[in-house]
Amino acid sequence: MAMPRGPQAFPRSEYLKRLSAVKVEMERHDVDALVVNSTANITYLSGYTSKTGWQPQALIVSSIDEEPSFITCRKDAPAAIHQMFIERGRIFAYPEALLADPDKDGWDTVIDLLLDSGFGRKCIGIEARLFPAQTLEKLKARLPEAKIVDFRNRVDWIRGVKSDLEISYMRESAAITDAGMLRAKELIRPGVAEAEAAAEITSTLIRGANGKAGTDLTHFFLCASPRTSTCHIQWAEDVFRQGSQINLTIGGVRHGYVSPLARTFSIGKPSARLRRVHDAHIAGMDAALSAIRPGVTCGDVAAAFSTTLHKYGIEKESRCGYAVGIEWVEPTASLKVGDATILQPNMTFDLMLGNWINEDLGYVISEIFRVTKTGVETFSALPREIFEI
Repeated sequence: MAMPRGPQAFPRSEYLKRLSAVKVEMERHDVDALVVNSTANITYLSGYTSKTGWQPQALIVSSIDEEPSFITCRKDAPAAIHQMFIERGRIFAYPEALLADPDKDGWDTVIDLLLDSGFGRKCIGIEARLFPAQTLEKLKARLPEAKIVDFRNRVDWIRGVKSDLEISYMRESAAITDAGMLRAKELIRPGVAEAEAAAEITSTLIRGANGKAGTDLTHFFLCASPRTSTCHIQWAEDVFRQGSQINLTIGGVRHGYVSPLARTFSIGKPSARLRRVHDAHIAGMDAALSAIRPGVTCGDVAAAFSTTLHKYGIEKESRCGYAVGIEWVEPTASLKVGDATILQPNMTFDLMLGNWINEDLGYVISEIFRVTKTGVETFSALPREIFEI
């Protein structure tokens, strides 16, 4: 039996609208064919979410074709047929033998398709920041008459303003995140293994919430005493103890869209020092959320937060947020002082107020939000407090 096309998260019309926006940018920069190899951008333009980005793969967007073409390894082509909105005849597979071949690989298949499609003397755009140097050299060597240009992160910027359906999936993923955080609140107790808690939280993120399953797993950061002064480590082979602090950051996923959330837990009464830090960051969060509306800049929001935090005698070295959607951290707008990105309705951000002050003090709290026509909508229903166990 042939691989059937699976349920589509978005209608064909939405994918074509996204592709049209990309083609407008291509025309502005005189690009005839765009080679997309960002896994997030491939998801955005086709619906493909399989974990195959470690091997050569590319989506080719042509200025003259309605649908893009996709090149992947033969064993993964059925996944593309199942998940992508495009016709199966536009999915091209290269043999397994090309993997780990030092001389010829899947990128040769991409180049072959570009040549066969008549782009050998045209302008070809690439996402250069994601291209290995060796691959770029091969592209130039095999396409000597083509003009190769860096399309930069223009597709990522197009992703910045979400559709209403994208927003609905982010609300669903936020509900899953909330469920995972509440499960953590039930599990974190003295003597419980960090791994046991992590397993149960993970299962909640997969089971989902409100009848909507989690469709993927993403980052999971559980930093418990004495590891609270850092942010990007997982659970340890350790147990929770009376007096432990736990900084937990998780994210539910729906159809590729993640809604992260961070909360600080305390087994027992939080220290006065931690309480002061929390109160300062809540005041800063309130100021930042109050500043959000269309027309203001990311820098304005960050300034509202940092000015308020400074009144409490606390500084935060790291930025206070970033664009979020298909990627936990999208490579575009940042909530940091000086970022001139103008907020527009249906932009989404993680207002991430984690602050790792020194080696014996770290703290986390965050809110994911959408810019509305008049202000802001936050997606989490959880209280903004230290969860005291």
